[in-house]
Amino acid sequence: MALTSAFTSFNLPVKNVEQSKAFFTGLGFELNPQFPESENSVAIVIGDNLQVMLINQAFFNTLTGKESVDTSKYAQMAFESREKVDEIVNTAVSLGGKLHAEPEDHGFMYHWGFVDLDGHLWAINYMNMNAAQG
Repeated sequence: MALTSAFTSFNLPVKNVEQSKAFFTGLGFELNPQFPESENSVAIVIGDNLQVMLINQAFFNTLTGKESVDTSKYAQMAFESREKVDEIVNTAVSLGGKLHAEPEDHGFMYHWGFVDLDGHLWAINYMNMNAAQG
């Protein structure tokens, strides 16, 4: 039996919770009202039963007992539908993010990405399953 979860929350360290909150809500994501905001964190809903906790980097380090990832050397990924790929990337850039490479169109798969305010790389992909199988 595959491991499944009724609810998943990913934690990302950020330099400034308020700026990151404005960035991701500016992209169209909503706050999770079940998780109260604080100066140290905010919960962003990114899908059904899926959220990202944006946690102040210094506080994050106390929770993990480890240093945060160096975003200039390591990347993270997220996935979204094709009709939103360009919109999400362009909106991210308008909110202070940076482009990551040029878009790639492989017919069955479309890929583009951005780097958020804290250097996290978000690779946004669309996979046309019908074209991939054909």
